Amino acid sequence: MSWHQELLVGFDLETTGTDIERDRIVTAALIRLEGDGRVARKQSWLIDPGIPIPEEAAKIHGISTDFVRAHGSAPAAATEEITEALAEALRAEIPLVVMNARYDLSLLDRECRRHGVRTLTERLGHAPAPVIDPLVLDKHVDRYRKGKRALQALCGHYGVRLDGAHEAGADAAAAAGVARRIGETYPAVAIPSPRALHALQEEAAADQAASFQAYLRRSGDPAAIVQGAWPLIPYQVP
Repeated sequence: MSWHQELLVGFDLETTGTDIERDRIVTAALIRLEGDGRVARKQSWLIDPGIPIPEEAAKIHGISTDFVRAHGSAPAAATEEITEALAEALRAEIPLVVMNARYDLSLLDRECRRHGVRTLTERLGHAPAPVIDPLVLDKHVDRYRKGKRALQALCGHYGVRLDGAHEAGADAAAAAGVARRIGETYPAVAIPSPRALHALQEEAAADQAASFQAYLRRSGDPAAIVQGAWPLIPYQVP
């Protein structure tokens, strides 16, 4: 059977912002989904990031600084639990579905380093794999389609239900649903081996980044840097 017919683990973060080097995790969710889409297990975390949550971010996910200070877990302990839960799934070769994996997995990596927690790469002995990224896959199979490719847009395009956008659990489940639908729709990526699919996405992500970099040069922004690494942006010592 192909990967889209088997067990998947969806993962999502809601954060204080979009800068992987500076922003922090506010909520996280990991959901194990059976091949038929049924939820087998759900884990979620609410974290006090230790910094104020900007108003712009709170408007998106609905979580305030006061709320996490009253109800959130300490970031170091939560980061340890989240990272080990992901490592457990990947050690078992269960594909990890992450929408825009570069962002979520890189930000988690930086949280680990910030709090003195072993990173996912250190636990596995290699970069996180197998990972399935609906954003990379969608751009690969339907490169020239116009319009947005955020999770809500992909759910609409592929007919996947999304209840409560920007709630980590809902987004994690929806990302897995989109990935399955891509696998069902495009035989070219419905390959049996999640590891082979991971390798395909590494190449696709690098190609997509190179194309976007070329577009920025043509648009008069040659100084912009587009990260080609996937699914994790390497850490650089300041």
